[in-house]
Amino acid sequence: MTDNINVISYKCFAITNELDLNKIAILCGIPKKYTWEEPLILKSDILASILGITVKANQMVHVFSFGSVVFINLSQDDYSHFMKYIESIKPDIDVKNYSAFSDDFELRIGNVDSLELTDSFASIPEYEPFYSELVAMIIAKSTALERIEFSLEPILDKLDSIIERLEKGKLHIGEKELAENIVNYMQKAKLRINTKKFVSSISHMARFQYNAIKSFSIFERNYTLNRNTNSKSFYSILCHYYEIDDRNSILESKIDQINRLISSHTTLSYNREEMRLLLFECVLLAMFSLPHLVDFKAFFR
Repeated sequence: MTDNINVISYKCFAITNELDLNKIAILCGIPKKYTWEEPLILKSDILASILGITVKANQMVHVFSFGSVVFINLSQDDYSHFMKYIESIKPDIDVKNYSAFSDDFELRIGNVDSLELTDSFASIPEYEPFYSELVAMIIAKSTALERIEFSLEPILDKLDSIIERLEKGKLHIGEKELAENIVNYMQKAKLRINTKKFVSSISHMARFQYNAIKSFSIFERNYTLNRNTNSKSFYSILCHYYEIDDRNSILESKIDQINRLISSHTTLSYNREEMRLLLFECVLLAMFSLPHLVDFKAFFR
């Protein structure tokens, strides 16, 4: 690398499903109301007070509402220190494993005539602020998507057995479970439709959808894009390179398939168990009527 190339380094971590930027801004003494579409940018004295170091002009942290944090020109020690600070604001963050979903990138300025893009860096002829903002945004979105994609896998695994049952037509419920359902139905006037495994799958799916909805800003364009044509072009190139739109479509398709599966299984299981309960009630009625029939026959003897 020649001396006339300047390098900006980025390190991104997807640490949670949602971060309250306004809460962080208030604690940092920033008099601004943030919307979901823009990141909170910490730099200068504010960042210095958090990290306990002297912060240079080219060092900063971008915090996104969908749970990603991007460090610019900072060190490993700075990452750990900042995560402890975030943990003091949002205690449910797993600080010990904050690096589980991460990405690195570099923006190299100079020594090229046009944009060049690789897996680990982008080279540009000359610097404009939107380049750095968009690099931070795209790697933040990509890393957050990776976190969502990973969280979907165990849900798909849990539903594999349900898919097999549907394909084989095995929708029956065991006698022991049916007995438990009947007792539960008679005591609480409630119909227990699904097995524990299926209920667990629905619970995990509901939680996943809730978190995904909270992270919907991952897929939205940022206010930066309204500035000029160059920013829109650079954004589109990075989005295509990181396959943001394609990965979003795949996730939506998987969620839709799971929703249809859950709906179908619930309906079929409900109908089958409702029929069993109806038969059980008929048996109860028959058993209740039998003594009366015996007494009635005895009366005419």
